[in-house]
Amino acid sequence: MVARAEAAATTADRILDAAVEVFWELPTDQISLDEIARRAGVTVQTVIRRFGGRDGLLAAAVERESEKVRRQRDEAVPGDPAGAVRVLIEHYEVIGDRVLKMLADEERIPALRAIVDRGRTLHRSWCARVFAPALARLRGSERERRLAQFVTLCDVYTWKLLRRDAGLSRRSTEVAVIELLNPLLKES
Repeated sequence: MVARAEAAATTADRILDAAVEVFWELPTDQISLDEIARRAGVTVQTVIRRFGGRDGLLAAAVERESEKVRRQRDEAVPGDPAGAVRVLIEHYEVIGDRVLKMLADEERIPALRAIVDRGRTLHRSWCARVFAPALARLRGSERERRLAQFVTLCDVYTWKLLRRDAGLSRRSTEVAVIELLNPLLKES
């Protein structure tokens, strides 16, 4: 029984790995269970039996990938803005371009909206956690405004503007984000 459960878990992981790979490679509306099953080395029926179809597979893949992002971002320590920015830029270096692709398709493909909204919620929660010391004395609309500023300065679009559009190095991008954050951190 244990060997069977391990084999089923391994198969599920292969299917999820293939789904994530296909998701990042193809336009969302061109993703097929046939392609995912082929890459995972299983039948479409196995995918359906394990995940209940395309929507179930997408939900499981999003859940797993969101957990990876959360764990990676949780390495940032509250009250250490430079460390938090390093973690953030590392995250964007790995998946920033992919996230930008997804954001570009968000309006065109309604199924992406829930994924993007989940990412926005995760990002806002991360900012609230890592900048908690700077937010601690603020209340009401002032706190909400300051949190919105942190969310904006740490957004993937800020990374894109600095890293991709302005051509800054990774290190210069980190420095630029810290320099943008510093006035807000000093006011708190």
